[in-house]
Amino acid sequence: MRTRDPQRALKPSRPSAIIAILFSSLALLYATTLLLPGSPSSSPLPNNSCDLFSGQWITAPRPSLYDASCPFHRNAWNCHRNGRDGMASINAWAWVPDGCGGSPLPRIDPAAFLESMRGRRIGFVGDSLNENFLVAFLCALRAADAGARKWKRKGAWRGGYFPKFDVTVAYHRAVLLARYRWQPVENSSTTLSGDGLKGIHIVDVDVPADDWVNVTKFYDVLVFNTGHWWGPDKFPKETPLVFFKEGKPIVPALGIRDGLKVVLKSMISYIEKEVPKTTLKYWRSQSPRHFHGGEWDQNGSCLFTNPLSAGELDLWFDPSNRGVNKEAREVNSLIKEAIDGSDIRLLNLTHMSEFRADAHPAIWLGKKGAVEIWGQDCMHWCLPGVPDTWVDILVAKIKHDFGT
Repeated sequence: MRTRDPQRALKPSRPSAIIAILFSSLALLYATTLLLPGSPSSSPLPNNSCDLFSGQWITAPRPSLYDASCPFHRNAWNCHRNGRDGMASINAWAWVPDGCGGSPLPRIDPAAFLESMRGRRIGFVGDSLNENFLVAFLCALRAADAGARKWKRKGAWRGGYFPKFDVTVAYHRAVLLARYRWQPVENSSTTLSGDGLKGIHIVDVDVPADDWVNVTKFYDVLVFNTGHWWGPDKFPKETPLVFFKEGKPIVPALGIRDGLKVVLKSMISYIEKEVPKTTLKYWRSQSPRHFHGGEWDQNGSCLFTNPLSAGELDLWFDPSNRGVNKEAREVNSLIKEAIDGSDIRLLNLTHMSEFRADAHPAIWLGKKGAVEIWGQDCMHWCLPGVPDTWVDILVAKIKHDFGT
């Protein structure tokens, strides 16, 4: 197990009698308006130079808003219940964004946020990393509404309803965003052949997956992602992706990355056409993996006790180094190109997450024999953990963007 010395903590900067009281009262009144979606002058961001996505982690332990008993947990990410070593250490770090005053990012106020979103709905669409995000969000929000209950209508894979505030937050599983289906080789209408070919996964690049196609007008906020399934580990040469358009194979056949480009362009076009302009639309950038010493099926490990240093990030993630964790930045470049010019906002959580090699479930998966079958989980995140900071950033962005 590799260990590192803790990073040097930076002390957060700290910013007279009738005037001070008057100023505080006005500030409180103003802060209240920041929570109202649609207010004309709202921005929880301190200034225009505040960059929530760039910064550093400092040691600043803060109690979590939830524990292992949260009913929205998913077993494999419930690291407290699974006995993961070092959970206190994982949650002993706070994100300090650049240009935001030198203090840690404020934690979500669940009650204030839910009140500001009264009667509204927030949807996540994508793969299990968006589900990981959702679970952290649901568990944090439940701190303000103990009567929260599970919600699974409108085709949602899972979700929660907060009756005290009439707020719904849900996840629609659509790992490629586009529709795909299995076709055995003996039934294939394509000319594909080869030793060991078992069949193909047909991807209709111009058709959204059924899981989210009918919910585009239901949500007030939508958070999309894809990318983690676009690799040979999910679709090896025996069961490849084959890309179709208008019901026919694309000729010449597309490789997996070119197929991703086409799907991104098509799905973003659909979102812009079908999702109301008043809906806030975000695209979450890739969640970086932290496999060390090999891929997930080659004894790759993430038994780290501290975050990576800034000087280590390019060694791990720069595609030019051809490491096993390069895919996040590679896919991000395609995502940024695809959403450019659209009204979809990039929720760039990759850089801040790249540091956190210490915060994955690793070998504590909550199921006997899981490591022998699936290897260590160095992709998803322990909860509570890093996705709670994603939640803090998303909430700040929603409050800001609803007010612009």
